[in-house]
Amino acid sequence: MRLLALIGGLAIVASIAAAIFFLGGRYNVAATSEEPSLVNWMLVYVRAASIERHATDQPPISLDDPQVAQTGARAFVARGCITCHGGPGVKWAKFTEGMRPYPPDLKDVAPERTAGQIFFVAKNGIKMTGMPSFGSIDVPDDELWAIAAFVKKLPSVSEADFKTWTATP
Repeated sequence: MRLLALIGGLAIVASIAAAIFFLGGRYNVAATSEEPSLVNWMLVYVRAASIERHATDQPPISLDDPQVAQTGARAFVARGCITCHGGPGVKWAKFTEGMRPYPPDLKDVAPERTAGQIFFVAKNGIKMTGMPSFGSIDVPDDELWAIAAFVKKLPSVSEADFKTWTATP
């Protein structure tokens, strides 16, 4: 019984300390300061777990069709994804250097994510990252699936192919 009382008391003290730290303005929210490693780990873990749990949609079209990936490449540029994530032969916009967390290089992320997870992120965005919800501005699901197809193919897309696919006719 004493052990439970001790654990309960420690939990109360930890909760009060956390409230004082976070609600008292001691946690620095400036993008110029690094997150404590525990906070960074928690944000990454929660984000990954949430995406894995909620990304349940299946593509209504074949994402293996080269035309779909090419359509996705054009949408990737048109919707401004290239600004934060770059692309084959295209650098990120300068302002992204000041973003925390830094926008990921999608050619590194693509092998680790399913098309459904990429679609979910594009459609719903990610809180506290600067990743917008394209579903909130009525971007059609077919376009978002095409972007997901392009991102999945991104690690193997050459600069020349990207330039060809995104050239204005």
